[in-house]
Amino acid sequence: MTFRFSHLLAVLIASVALSAGADNKVYKIGVTGGPHAQILEQVKKLAEKDGLKIQVVEFSDYIQPNAALVAGDLAANSFQHQPYLDNQVKDRGYKLVSVATTVTFPMGLYSKKLKSLADLPNGAQVAIPNDPTNGGRALLLLEKKGILKLKPQAGLKATPLDIVDNPKKLKIKEIDAAQLPRTLDDVEAAAINTNYALPAGLDPKKDAIAIEEARSPYVNVIAVREQDRDAAWLKTLIKHYHSPAIKKFVADEFKGSIVASW
Repeated sequence: MTFRFSHLLAVLIASVALSAGADNKVYKIGVTGGPHAQILEQVKKLAEKDGLKIQVVEFSDYIQPNAALVAGDLAANSFQHQPYLDNQVKDRGYKLVSVATTVTFPMGLYSKKLKSLADLPNGAQVAIPNDPTNGGRALLLLEKKGILKLKPQAGLKATPLDIVDNPKKLKIKEIDAAQLPRTLDDVEAAAINTNYALPAGLDPKKDAIAIEEARSPYVNVIAVREQDRDAAWLKTLIKHYHSPAIKKFVADEFKGSIVASW
């Protein structure tokens, strides 16, 4: 009788344990390929030790990760800076919020034809991202380097229409951000986000003929749907993302090309 009771109790405990395990949800987090994916894979390893299961889902552009998050196909995403998220919320009505900062990718100006920005010829073609915030970011970089001037009120979402002084008569070409590394054979220079520059074999510290300062308003964020902003699993994710181990990984892997925000 005692044996049977003990056996029944053991089976019951095992059954409860299996039920708990079966309810162990996998959280899909969207990223763009390259550094965002590399960093989150490291976060995933740490989080799993804490019982948080993550699936890293890679996208090839900046549009789909937010659309997938809104649709409920993702639990979160980690690929965009705050100005881009703000613009998506305003223009598309997305009910998304940022819950933590991650890393900053200084944007660089690259060229296969020029050794320095001073060599930029009159009438040169310069490619920039075709989305409002990153396109504005590229134009602000050119302005910062004294290449052109923008309307004072243009702000972070400046467009080529906001150029008020263009002494070199540059021809600005707006191209999908992910495609910019492929344009380098066809243009004199291209403003490329670091998360696309690195997979293309471009080293921001060595290859960029101009680069943003590391401290900028373009720090990247983790975004979720508004109703999920206080979810318990997010606290675990953020704890491990903001850990010394991930900060060391970023420093060691990217050699200063990418800067941790914490």
